[in-house]
Amino acid sequence: MTAPVRVVVADDQALIRTGFTTIIDAQPDLEVVGECGDGRAAVDLARGLDPDMVVMDVRMPVLDGIEATRQLAGAGVQHPVKVLVVTTFNLDQYVYEALRAGASGFLLKDAPPAQLLHGIRTVAAGAALLAPEVTRQLVGKYAARIRPAEGGPDDIPLTPRELEVLRLIADGRSNSEIAAVLVISQETVKTYVSRILTKLDLRDRVQAVVYAYRRGLVT
Repeated sequence: MTAPVRVVVADDQALIRTGFTTIIDAQPDLEVVGECGDGRAAVDLARGLDPDMVVMDVRMPVLDGIEATRQLAGAGVQHPVKVLVVTTFNLDQYVYEALRAGASGFLLKDAPPAQLLHGIRTVAAGAALLAPEVTRQLVGKYAARIRPAEGGPDDIPLTPRELEVLRLIADGRSNSEIAAVLVISQETVKTYVSRILTKLDLRDRVQAVVYAYRRGLVT
C-alpha cells in the first residue's frame, strides 16, 4: 500500500485546527503528523517532521503564514515543503504574497470538507491549486505589485504556440477552456503546460501566472 500523505496543520484557531485534523485523519490516504498555532512552530514542525505538505493559515502570531511559507517553500530553500494556504476571505490581501512566497495554492476556510481534501491531494501530488476564476481576480487585483522583469516577450524561450498557452494560463483558463479556445485536445494542452513549466523552470501554474505578468505577456 502507498504510504499516506503526511500533513502538518498550522492555524491559530483551535477549533479550525481540530476540524481540519479530524477531516484529514478520517481519510486512509492522509495523516496529520503535527499541528500548531503559529508560524514559527509551523516552520519548526515541518523541518523536524519532514511532512509531505503543510496546511497553512495566513494570519498567525509570532510568525505569519507568509513568512513561514517563504522559509519552507521560498526561493533558495534547499528542501522545500509544499504549502496549501487557507484564508478567511476570497481575496485576502495577503494571499498573493503567500503565493509568491512559494505556496502551491490556497483555499477558503469555509470550503466544504471534500474541497479541502481535494486541495491537499492536489498539492501533495505536485500540482497547483488555484481555481481559474480566482486566478483572474487575484492576479488582476495584484498585478500592479508585480515588478516587471528585465527583457520582454521576445526573450522568452517558448514557441509561438507555447506563448499562446501561457497567456491563456495567465488569463485563468483551465485546461479544458484552453483546449476549446485553441481547438486542441486536453492531453495536448497538458503537454504544452508541462513543456512551458520545464522550459521556464517553474514549479506550477501559479508561478507561470506570475511569470507571464512580470514578462508583460498580460496586463
